[in-house]
Amino acid sequence: MARKNYTDEFRQRAVDLYESTPGATLKAIAGDLGISRGALKEWVDKLGSGHTTDGPTPSAAGARPESQAARIVRLETELAAEKAERTKLETERDILRQAAKYFAGETNWRTASSSSRTTRTPTA
Repeated sequence: MARKNYTDEFRQRAVDLYESTPGATLKAIAGDLGISRGALKEWVDKLGSGHTTDGPTPSAAGARPESQAARIVRLETELAAEKAERTKLETERDILRQAAKYFAGETNWRTASSSSRTTRTPTA
């Protein structure tokens, strides 16, 4: 099987996605992007900053009602997590769009009007 070549931009964006996603695993991100876990690990080791975003800590069940300040902090944390998820999805979308453009350029589709068919006009 031929070795796939990815652009440096694709590699860097994949590493950024891994590092910016709370609770992300190499396997999950690699699966989402359609690349091998080993390739992503190699890219993270080579291109990564070494800092990953930690996931939000679960709140204690049955806790007493939260104060106004605690509620604000909780909501800000949730907002940050939602923004991170949105960024992740936008990055994935952009990567998939680039991959679609790349692979569309690689295909060599023959159209119905190609040389396999010729149109002849009747002569009288």
